[in-house]
Amino acid sequence: MALSYKKLWKLLIDKDMRKEDLRVAAGLTSTAIAKLGRNEDVSTKVLLKICNALDCSIEDIMEIVEDKGDCQ
Repeated sequence: MALSYKKLWKLLIDKDMRKEDLRVAAGLTSTAIAKLGRNEDVSTKVLLKICNALDCSIEDIMEIVEDKGDCQ
């Protein structure tokens, strides 16, 4: 299983925001934004800042998806 932040990027489009706008609004580092862009792990503190800045819940910005490398 893997994390996907596609919901976050769709939400930004709906709100007519850029990644830089999110970075500033949530007080994030460019490193955190880059990690999100690569679907890498980020701290729950980062996710909470995003939820607060966008006035949304965690399930609005991320989801767990099946990893393409998983073979069962």
